[in-house]
Amino acid sequence: MRNKALSTLFVFNGVFLLAGSLLGPLYAVFVGNITKGIASITISWSVFLFSTTIFTMLVAKVGDQIKEKEYMLIAGYLIRAVVWLSYIFIHDFYLLIIAQFILGIGEALGTPAFEAIFAEHLDRGKHIFEYSEWKVLSNIILAVGTLLGGVIVERFGFSPLFFFMSLLAMISCVGVWLKPRKLL
Repeated sequence: MRNKALSTLFVFNGVFLLAGSLLGPLYAVFVGNITKGIASITISWSVFLFSTTIFTMLVAKVGDQIKEKEYMLIAGYLIRAVVWLSYIFIHDFYLLIIAQFILGIGEALGTPAFEAIFAEHLDRGKHIFEYSEWKVLSNIILAVGTLLGGVIVERFGFSPLFFFMSLLAMISCVGVWLKPRKLL
């Protein structure tokens, strides 16, 4: 890939995607360790989706007025990093619900910002190629992250996993923040 903006975006969002994929299907196990029962897993995930939806609707109303969408992306990374780190200290279902609600805010800020920045930097006549390139890369990252997350939890437990997830998200956050605005 020769497009420097997309290459930069792929690197930092790839690191972030790796962070999120570490938890992947293990989320159900994590919640199951906090509270017994399938309902707590589905309720907590539904709260995340509901929060994401509500705040995405708000972002849709004001997001295009923000000149530098990189700051929305950075905020999304930062919020999710903090929530993932907070999982280390969550041993109560109600605290998990609050964390999931806040996680939805991070998702609502970060995902549309990533997609908008991505779209702004597509090369003419290469849209399918560049979207496909990201999809292939992201699928590989998701697969590796899911496997790596299982290994980390199996050997070390959830707390080191959450710390590592948060660290990777912060690397993405700082990486985008330090890049010249004209690049993205």
